[in-house]
Amino acid sequence: MSDSITIGSGALTARIASLGAELVSIADAKGAEWMTDGDPAVWSGRSPILFPIVGELAEGKMRLDGAEYDLARHGFARKRAFDCVAHDAETALFRLSDDAETRAVYPFAFELDLHYAARDAMLTMTATVRNTGDGAMPFSIGFHPGFAWPLPGGGEKQAHAVRFMEREAGPIRRLNGDGLLCFFEDTPVVDRRIALHSGLFRADALIWDQLNSRGLRYEGEMPEGEGSPAAIDIAFPDCPMLGIWQKPGADFICLEPWAGHADPVGFDGDFRDKPGVMELEPGAERAFRVTIAIRPAQTGD
Repeated sequence: MSDSITIGSGALTARIASLGAELVSIADAKGAEWMTDGDPAVWSGRSPILFPIVGELAEGKMRLDGAEYDLARHGFARKRAFDCVAHDAETALFRLSDDAETRAVYPFAFELDLHYAARDAMLTMTATVRNTGDGAMPFSIGFHPGFAWPLPGGGEKQAHAVRFMEREAGPIRRLNGDGLLCFFEDTPVVDRRIALHSGLFRADALIWDQLNSRGLRYEGEMPEGEGSPAAIDIAFPDCPMLGIWQKPGADFICLEPWAGHADPVGFDGDFRDKPGVMELEPGAERAFRVTIAIRPAQTGD
């Protein structure tokens, strides 16, 4: 693994790798791990940052201002080394700037900051995109954290669920075999809750491209009267889309706030016109915040 920085509070410890400025561990006060182990035989990621695209482009090509650029799924930030520009016991700031290699596939001058802050049992991740060039810069961005399934102290795997803050009655989207956004299907959400099981992901991720909620709870189960189960509360006020994904049968679940998504099937326009793409004017910046609050199981003793 690349070099990493450790930050923490009394209630949690977080470790962030310089490669991709990727969050690779959240441990509670007792040392229990709340994230995926990144087993390369299953999925080597833990919490990659998706920039400057989320998902797949048709034929892996970004069509922009009459030119084409080869840009791989989820962009390049997750595979680039970030500089740690500030660090103390509870916070760390990482930065990625454009260079000749990034401009060959994404012809813009930018800075991407990832700031992590631990306070009590909450970790806040803030991604700030800054346009340091002289023209309008289109982009998308997303978070891709993978959490342990089952959670430590969360009970049986099949008893875990996701609860949304708001009603999510509309249909979800799916991906085709090329990773492009395609058909709709009925939502699996019932009374703001999804009961998790691997069968949900046989057709890849569940995708909400029009989401009412800006937060959710991922929770286990405890027998009635014995206390409260382990849970994670995730808030994402700046991300209007969501993906939930697992490799069927694996011991993790990815809960992914996005501001952007894969190319829709049939989209062949300019990247600036793609649904979910934002633009920054020269000198402007935009921040995207996600908070992760761990809630260890509490017994009734």
